[in-house]
Amino acid sequence: MHLHLFDKLVYSHRRTQLATNVGKGLILLMGNEDSSMNYADNTYPFRQDSTFLYYAGIDIAGLALLLDTESGEEFLFGREAGIDDIIWTGPLPSLQDLADSVAIAKTLPYAQLGEVLKKANDAERRVHILPPYRPENKIKLASWLDMPIAALKDYASLELIRAVIAQRECKDADEIAEMERAVSVSVDMHLAAMKYTRPGMKEYEIAAKVEEAALAAGGRLSYPTILTINGQVLHNHFHGNEVAEGHMILCDAGAETAMHYAGDLTRTFPVGKQFTTRQREMYQVVLDSLDHAAGLLQPGIQYKEVHTQASVKLLEGLKALNLVKGDPAEAVAAGVHTLFFQCGLGHMIGLDVHDMEDLGEQYVGYSDTLRKSTEFGWKSLRLGRELKPGFVLTVEPGIYIIPELIDRWVAENKLSNFIDYKTLATYRDFGGIRIEDNFVITDTGSRKLGKDLPKTIAAVEALRQ
Repeated sequence: MHLHLFDKLVYSHRRTQLATNVGKGLILLMGNEDSSMNYADNTYPFRQDSTFLYYAGIDIAGLALLLDTESGEEFLFGREAGIDDIIWTGPLPSLQDLADSVAIAKTLPYAQLGEVLKKANDAERRVHILPPYRPENKIKLASWLDMPIAALKDYASLELIRAVIAQRECKDADEIAEMERAVSVSVDMHLAAMKYTRPGMKEYEIAAKVEEAALAAGGRLSYPTILTINGQVLHNHFHGNEVAEGHMILCDAGAETAMHYAGDLTRTFPVGKQFTTRQREMYQVVLDSLDHAAGLLQPGIQYKEVHTQASVKLLEGLKALNLVKGDPAEAVAAGVHTLFFQCGLGHMIGLDVHDMEDLGEQYVGYSDTLRKSTEFGWKSLRLGRELKPGFVLTVEPGIYIIPELIDRWVAENKLSNFIDYKTLATYRDFGGIRIEDNFVITDTGSRKLGKDLPKTIAAVEALRQ
């Protein structure tokens, strides 16, 4: 089998830095295992744990990494392939060969991991773990550490969480190059949709073309594809509608490379050859917000402020269309934008499409001095903290006309001094628009990743001819 790896010293240096930052005890990084879908031998597509990949790189099920921060020893735990494995999967590298490929000196049978952890517990040595999210790992860890599954969340090491985030949050040159590939393949996925779509098709026919592009490039999806004429439904994975002249398609799709780095792009385009006048007006409002937000990206700015300014720009555009009134900045402070833009402007992206979300949004996207809001709309902003060079993130403003939400606000007469509900009533069936690109923060500003994917009205319509 072929392993997709960086140079082995990359992983070795990462592990050394992690052990130094954590300081004392054992660090256990669990790999994932195959998980059954509907019977034992029919498993979900395997996906390795991202933190395990960052420090050990090996994309094979049933492994674990143990670092002794005091002795400096590193152990790869796994199982040697037997003849039954070889019959079904072909020859596999030995456990030691796998370890050697990422500069790990020692290997031990996976069956001994529980015993090693028990000895550490008996000796009152701290075992640092990350919060487990897979049921299989939760069950094993609870057994090995002799505690209820529910207790694992509180047992997880905050020192380890913070140390991992400190390393993974800023992408190095090798990672950025890999993400360039992921985003460029994601561009091909969107071009496939924009060129192939014709009135009368089903959404699933177009979604199939999108996913084909990811597989054809040697990767796979970084998350389930959103491709829908109902763009106002934020995470809509249903693909059963027929698309017709006058509809818009919102396509949110991204590729994951063989090394599991993600791309995450969104485009909205007409099913026919052109946007309607109303669609064109609203699309330009969203595009102006994206361009404004992208221009603000630089080290030192809080992403919460970028989100705020993008929201002000949205309301400036909606005011020009007579949907809102008053001062746009005051309107955003009052929360008016959340009737139209209910989610966050973006999130970190890397080995996970929502990078390191398993480690806790409050640590990845926020800080001790900036807490996440609990207010509607604001609570959905996954990234709020100050930006640093090497951060890779999404910028994805949108306008979503959700009739059920409008009805609630109308019933409360909510913020009617800012909202023209009479005009808004004529937009009830409008749907949603989102436009999304991926950026890396540089020393002086930012740079958009990947090859170009058209997003101006003229360029999108040119693809639809």
